[in-house]
Amino acid sequence: MLNLSRQIAILGIALAAFIILLAPVPAFSQNCALCYTQAASSGSRMIQALKSGILVMIVPPTLGSIGMIFVVYKRRNQVRRTEQEETEEAENGQDQSGRDW
Repeated sequence: MLNLSRQIAILGIALAAFIILLAPVPAFSQNCALCYTQAASSGSRMIQALKSGILVMIVPPTLGSIGMIFVVYKRRNQVRRTEQEETEEAENGQDQSGRDW
């Protein structure tokens, strides 16, 4: 069973996500007048180039972030130590890195 503070945190995250979904899309953009007029006055080839450029700017960082989260999740238990290991190292005179000074 979840403790009270964890339940409140989950509720807060859900509420924030709900508020973000209700916010209008233009509220998230700056709507630069120069960019808007340049895009509106350009031809169909330029608009397609802008769309392709947006994809090139968004997709690689997103995939990199997802990949990093996946690697961290898979290796999350490799660096954890038990209390017994820490006390054994302290008794043997070794520091956290395993070197004997």
